[in-house]
Amino acid sequence: MAKSISLARSLPLDDSWDVIVVGGGPAGCTAAIAAAREGARTLLIEQTGALGGSGTSALVPAWCPFSDLDKIIYRGLAEKVFEEAKKGIAHVKKDDLDWVPIDAERLKRVYDKMVTDAGATVLFHTFLASVEMEGDSVAALIVSNKKGLSALRAKVYVDCSGDADLSAWAGAQFHKGDENGEMQPATHCFILGNVDSYAYQYGRQISWWFKDSPIHDIVKDERFPEIADRHICNNLIGPGSVGFNAGHVFDVDNTDPSSVSKALMQGRRMAEQYRAALAEYLPDTYGNCFVVATGSVIGIRESRRIVGDYVLSLADYAMRRSFEDEICRNCYFIDIHLTVKEVETKEMWEVERFERYKKGESHGIPYRSLTPKGIRNVLVAGRSISCERIVQGSVRVMPVCLAMGEAAGMAAAHAVSKHKGDVHAVDIAHLRARLREEGAYLPDFQPSVKSDSTKLEAVAVEV
Repeated sequence: MAKSISLARSLPLDDSWDVIVVGGGPAGCTAAIAAAREGARTLLIEQTGALGGSGTSALVPAWCPFSDLDKIIYRGLAEKVFEEAKKGIAHVKKDDLDWVPIDAERLKRVYDKMVTDAGATVLFHTFLASVEMEGDSVAALIVSNKKGLSALRAKVYVDCSGDADLSAWAGAQFHKGDENGEMQPATHCFILGNVDSYAYQYGRQISWWFKDSPIHDIVKDERFPEIADRHICNNLIGPGSVGFNAGHVFDVDNTDPSSVSKALMQGRRMAEQYRAALAEYLPDTYGNCFVVATGSVIGIRESRRIVGDYVLSLADYAMRRSFEDEICRNCYFIDIHLTVKEVETKEMWEVERFERYKKGESHGIPYRSLTPKGIRNVLVAGRSISCERIVQGSVRVMPVCLAMGEAAGMAAAHAVSKHKGDVHAVDIAHLRARLREEGAYLPDFQPSVKSDSTKLEAVAVEV
């Protein structure tokens, strides 16, 4: 049988764009807003039918912390998105900053309005299919949608695909998972409805960090074989509605459609088993609940990481390092989920578990971690930036992705208007000044003083 087919055809070309952003998750949305706000003709392409990614299509039920336990540090567009999303949730307090529930439908509308109000154009149900190169620059993207195949051209591209698809297909170097290619497990989030809200708030709790949580017994119950581990986080997202970030689907490769297809089916089976288990073990709370929805996409924690002009390291994280080209700060803890082997053997994490930052502590993310080495007109924002794998366990979450996206979109527009599309030539001082004008949290550069500390203190945490 033939293993390949050669195609020769002409495709319609749209070359009217200054900046094209690939991927409409948190980073992609703020990248598109920022680029358009700077005056660039901006197109955002998204393969699903909604903006927001993890917080909308994947149904992740809560924001990771926006504060460093002292103040909000993900500011600018990140803070604006966060505050608009909070307004529609009656039980969320105005000053709540950490682990705030997400109403996915409201958040979709927030992104729709902010992106389009900024002047960016959105194309839904549009897939990146190929990347055409001219030397070290991307010349065009080949995309697929209901019109068939077509070509899109811009002066600068921002890769917010989550899997570094654009960068990888452009020839950028990348890493994927650990040294053996193993990646963090995925989670298929879901919503249960008709939950007793009073019992949920004041009764016995299900989350794994409670010693008397029934999840510890559920994982041993042979009637629920899809529930293999104790990972179960949940948030009240509306009256009688609880969102779950629960369980793990192992060996999922988001760059392999076959792998993802199997994972989605498994995730839907898992959601029903969680419903049945919770109804039996906590009948006062979940006795009459039902599965309202499962994510239209599965929650992916890890795939490709580009090799950029700078690789953010564990030492940088441990030293709370600042950078002269810093474009945002990050304070989220290193959050690497269990492998299937660790779950089966009940061992500790194979990598070290690390002490969390103390109040007011954070580290910087340099602009150079957003620029793929050797590619002239591409920026990356989101979980695929240039960093060591263990640091990716921190920088992969929504608040910091929002902040990175704003910087990438702004830099893309500056590269177009001032540097002939060369993202490596962007004036960092000007970029940082503009980010500050838009409200970003960017303290003055301070060389690290923790030069004697290259590792965070490891702490033994039973998982």
